[in-house]
This record gives sequence, C-alpha cells and structure tokens, in this order.
Amino acid sequence: MADTENTDTVAKFYRGWDRYQDLLAATAAPLTQEQLSWRAADHLRSAGELLAHIAGARAGWLHEVLHEDGGDLMGISTWDEPGAPPRSTAELVSGLETTWQVIKNGLERWTPADLDAELQYTREDGTVRTFTRQWVLWHLLEHDMHHGGEFSYVLGMHGSEGMDI
Repeated sequence: MADTENTDTVAKFYRGWDRYQDLLAATAAPLTQEQLSWRAADHLRSAGELLAHIAGARAGWLHEVLHEDGGDLMGISTWDEPGAPPRSTAELVSGLETTWQVIKNGLERWTPADLDAELQYTREDGTVRTFTRQWVLWHLLEHDMHHGGEFSYVLGMHGSEGMDI
C-alpha cells in the first residue's frame, strides 16, 4: 500500500509528538482543581502551573518567533507569567489542544528547507535574537517532554496515575 502522507513536509519526522500531546491532554482532562494544585515541593510549579507553562511557552514561541496564528495564542502565552490566575482543567486542556493544532498545522505545511529559515525575535529590551525554525521546534519538543515529565511525576508523588508512556 502506498504511503499517502505528504513526504514534502516535516510531519513524518515529528511523528510521536502527537501521541505525547494526546497523553498529556488525556492525563490532564480528569484532574480536579485540588489535583492541579499538587506540587513536588513548595518552591516548584504545581501540576496546573506546569500545564499552563507548557501551553504558554508553546503559544509564545509560535506567535512571537514563528509568527503563527491560531486560537488565542497571545492570550495563552501569558498563562505562566508571574501573577497569572490559575486556569481550570478545561482551560488547560483547551490551551494544550489549541497550541498543538498550530504546531500540527505547521508540521504538515513546513518542508525540510523551511527548517533552516532564520527568524528574528526582538526582546522587550531591544535585543534581537535569531533562531532557525528547526531550533524552535526542537526546543518546543524538549520543553514539552521535560515539563510533561515533571507534571507526570507530581501526579505520581500524590498517588495519582501519571502519563502512561
């Protein structure tokens, strides 16, 4: 049987990230507000703050650096800023799904040559930083795995089942 997937895009190289996203959202979906407040230690992010951080970081990089649109990326990008209000389970799952859809759409559109594109980001202090699309995608993937692991660990510490990877 012929592979009908578009081989001109990078989607097949990032296969598996979609499964991780599904596991992250499915693990988060049934959590109560109390469970979202669980922490590994008092000075570390809560389970809900970790999910907000994952969605917020994705949204920031997608909107500010990759110049992607979709959903409320600007609003979601503020979720992990100091003083941001806690998010409900439904909001967190929606933020993960919204940001994932933007990533998925990009992976299905970007070609291997697009990964080398250099994108500039101007920080609030005026400093200009340059990133390749490949670097940003790798950073988002490693960021998801790192903080998703923390999220899963926090749940396990409190006797709840984490992500079944």
